[in-house]
Amino acid sequence: MASRARVRAPELVGAGGWLNTGGKDLTLADLRGKCVVLDFWTFCCINCLHVLDELRELEEKHRDTVVIVGVHSPKFVHEADHQAVVDAVARYEVEHPVLDDPQLATWKQYAVRAWPTLVVIDPEGYVVAQHAGEGHAHAIERLVEELEAEHAAKGTLRRGDGPYVAPEPVAGALKFPGKAVRLPGGGFLVADSGHHSLVELAEDGESVVRRIGDGERGFLDSADGTAPRFSEPQGLALVPEGLDLGYDVVVADTVNHALRGVRLADGTVTTLAGTGRQWWQGSPTEGPAHEVDLSSPWDVAFFDGRVWIAMAGVHQLWAYDPATGTVAVAAGTTNEGLVDGPVTEAWFAQPSGLAVSADGERLWVADSETSALRWVSRETQSVHSAIGTGLFDFGHRDGTAEQALLQHPLGVTVLPDGSVAVADTYNHALRRFDPATNEVSTLATDLREPSGAVLAGEDIVVVESARHRLTRLRLPEEAVRVESVAHRTQRAATEVAPGTLRLDVVFTAPSGQKLDERYGPSTRLLVSATPPELLVSGAGADSALSRELVLSAELTEGVLHVSAMAASCDDDPAIEYPACHVHQQDWGVPVKLVAGGASRLPLVLAGME
Repeated sequence: MASRARVRAPELVGAGGWLNTGGKDLTLADLRGKCVVLDFWTFCCINCLHVLDELRELEEKHRDTVVIVGVHSPKFVHEADHQAVVDAVARYEVEHPVLDDPQLATWKQYAVRAWPTLVVIDPEGYVVAQHAGEGHAHAIERLVEELEAEHAAKGTLRRGDGPYVAPEPVAGALKFPGKAVRLPGGGFLVADSGHHSLVELAEDGESVVRRIGDGERGFLDSADGTAPRFSEPQGLALVPEGLDLGYDVVVADTVNHALRGVRLADGTVTTLAGTGRQWWQGSPTEGPAHEVDLSSPWDVAFFDGRVWIAMAGVHQLWAYDPATGTVAVAAGTTNEGLVDGPVTEAWFAQPSGLAVSADGERLWVADSETSALRWVSRETQSVHSAIGTGLFDFGHRDGTAEQALLQHPLGVTVLPDGSVAVADTYNHALRRFDPATNEVSTLATDLREPSGAVLAGEDIVVVESARHRLTRLRLPEEAVRVESVAHRTQRAATEVAPGTLRLDVVFTAPSGQKLDERYGPSTRLLVSATPPELLVSGAGADSALSRELVLSAELTEGVLHVSAMAASCDDDPAIEYPACHVHQQDWGVPVKLVAGGASRLPLVLAGME
């Protein structure tokens, strides 16, 4: 067995305590003899949700030797609320112990710099690997198999059940519903995300008329004797009146990375776009809809003759053309952040809600990770920001749009007067932006993680996702007075010196694999900054994973945006067609420029620093 670097693992500490353990507090000593995978995540982060899905197979296959521990490390203030973590663990069907670490104590002990980060601890309690980002499940499984063999031979492997204790299920018609639409004949169709199905509710918003889907997570279209299946569906869009497509509703089937069509007359479900596989860098960005991978579509809307898709997983807007059966990128670059401009140059950050203005000229976008309200102009094909300044500023502040603050909004609804209601999810509020006055106000508070809203006559019906219900409100004539609060993420800034900064992305190919450059570079590094003036030189894309940056001496702080990708392939000449895997991560690194600060910034993509 090849030797590997080992570092004694710090203890697991979190002020919020433990979930999914039956009330028991775990220590590393309790986990001795097991291969432990720490998953540093936060529930706002789409990449973290991708990793939860990546780990399910590993978790099941090695259940008697591997313990996955989620370390919940919040970005937003709402994510530090213990009940919100409890809700998220139930919402995303997390079936392993979770440590609630609201003060980032364990995050700091393990020197984590990004969500998600995976840390592997061997059965003797030593850290043997660290991976940032997505695409590492195969590498971790191979390492686990090596650790199993090594420690079985040493007598230090302990097989048997892990510490996971399933919580009591909660009964109800809805479970963490995503979004809803008003049906032409009255009533509502709701994306019942937690039950992996769609539910038609009567006019009262409570009585179940029918359910579309059998409630099991899966990816099945309607067939004789077979009920359709979804996986955490979110967004819904009614087909415009007069347009005959053979289906009446388009569904963003989020975890299946697909669009589905539903015929309301009989509940028939068909797949419109997507393969069921997640899109990765290098995959096609346009083509026949059934042949192109998508990535966590969160909402859909008919705009400018096509179905626009809030593609949260890659920080872009895509569009599906029903007439040609094709999909293509419509806006965004896959870089995460808030940058306005032409659709081909704009940056988004987990766009999660869409709505079209009454005149069809604007597509409103709830851009969740930047806590922003954005819009796309049909005429100029450009992106604009109405509310929001960037990835790390958020709060609840009304007033002029330039200084107003939201906190991770997921939904947007156009109101009859042309203003826009925003489901301000992590503020538990419904907000209003009036383009005519450029003012932001609060319509309602005391909602629980509202994720969308739909008009019903003179009322607005809000999807209260964490209360598992629809809530009908009369549109108020006056705003609610709310005390203003402003926040920045509590993640500490990295102190670096002005001038030359060496950026090193650490990547070690998994055991049995290598960087395969027979067809060109297998790595990619993209660097930018907010504000752009932070980088005197070193911005842009290149294939090398190390780069010399020069930081401005005129600024005191900023954010470095680093995106890295590496492709590794089987290292065996006997294999004619080696299997290859993509590892990728985006870092937003807050930096503070101080004399005597660090002159090197290491970021671990995979391996040990």
